[in-house]
Amino acid sequence: MSQHNATLAGSYPPRYHHRVLHHLLDLPLTTVSELVPYSGIIFSCILILFFFVKHYLLEPYLLPRLYRETYTNLDIVNRRGFLNHHIAGASKIICLALAIYPFFAVVCGGKHLHSPYAPGSKATMGDVLVVASLWLIAMYTFELIYRIKISPIGIAHHVGTILIGHTALVLGLDPRLNRVVDIEFIICLLWGAFDIVSEFWPHVAIVLYRIYPNDHAFLRKVFKVACFSTLFGTFCETVITMFFFGSLWDRWTIDFKIATPLLHLIFTFAQLHGSRVFWTMMKRQEKYIREGKENCERDVENVGSSGVERHSVRFDPVEKIRDRDPHRVNESKDLPGLVPDCSESR
Repeated sequence: MSQHNATLAGSYPPRYHHRVLHHLLDLPLTTVSELVPYSGIIFSCILILFFFVKHYLLEPYLLPRLYRETYTNLDIVNRRGFLNHHIAGASKIICLALAIYPFFAVVCGGKHLHSPYAPGSKATMGDVLVVASLWLIAMYTFELIYRIKISPIGIAHHVGTILIGHTALVLGLDPRLNRVVDIEFIICLLWGAFDIVSEFWPHVAIVLYRIYPNDHAFLRKVFKVACFSTLFGTFCETVITMFFFGSLWDRWTIDFKIATPLLHLIFTFAQLHGSRVFWTMMKRQEKYIREGKENCERDVENVGSSGVERHSVRFDPVEKIRDRDPHRVNESKDLPGLVPDCSESR
């Protein structure tokens, strides 16, 4: 550790001698990665990759053959949303696979951003984390460009993530400009990690919603898990992120002391809004189940009283809605711009 860092770490109160916090303070004040100057070309290549996957694989071949009428019968708005959920879900799996080892190695494993990713490897921990960060940023950029309908809250979340992610990387070009470059990058990684983990199931939930639109008991469970997973993820994210932020309070400059809580407040509001949307969708499925049971019992009683053999009649409120308005199933008028696509809720 350099003399400057030794002095810096030694100047903090005893509360910083927690092993993880002390390790973060000992991170050298250097660039995040040697790939940062090339982040523009990496970001562009990822966006181009998304285009080729969409244009030559998902749209013409994979989704029509995998989902058949479920996909081809969707209108253009919901078809694009359905495709985007596949790209977003796959992207989060890739980001998690890339970043999980270097993230824990840097945060609490004794490594730093310029440690080799593997013994003898030229790639560093910071290199892999930069690529994973740019992949997540490109995913949100693609969604803003490709989707037709996105809620204002979703736009605010995506734009904020893109700008914050790029800013955290650019600050690392010259660490003399900011002594919190490494810590700011770690905080952004924490945000990204919780975003990947807690927001993955909602993508799966909407895909299942398209595949099984009439299985209301199943969808009720799916939306319940999506609601509480995002709620629990928001709580854990707030506790852990604010713990690190507050514990390192003396190291932040005044602009970060003001901006970081405000940005976290926006992200928290977006995530809570997403939980509310899934709660509403869960309650809607419960309503369909109740209506189905009531109509089924009424029909059975009527049939039995007429002397005809009793039988069960399945009431499908979705089919009833479709008879009245064929577009009502695909576009919610109760929550315009939010349901049924969960990524719009953020």
